[in-house]
Amino acid sequence: MKNTAVFINISRGDVVNQDDLYQALTSGQLAAAGLDVTTPEPLPPSHPLLTLKNCVILPHIGSATYKTRNTMALLAANNLLAGLRGETMPSELKL
Repeated sequence: MKNTAVFINISRGDVVNQDDLYQALTSGQLAAAGLDVTTPEPLPPSHPLLTLKNCVILPHIGSATYKTRNTMALLAANNLLAGLRGETMPSELKL
């Protein structure tokens, strides 16, 4: 990667070696990073990535758009109403 690259992770925290990412950011191998996921979540306040000005960490809110939150609320409401009526929930979670 070019040293002007910006690393983005919106998948899962485990796919990134955060120690290696820290080294790449502090050595200039990467210009910056944006993380919506980490391991663990949330990172402890003493985690070195939190000290970097070239690393932005969000609390796993990448999907938090009006549309997705509205859809989640509708699914929950429809499931609740169906459950109260004794019907099969339309978005039932099968474990």
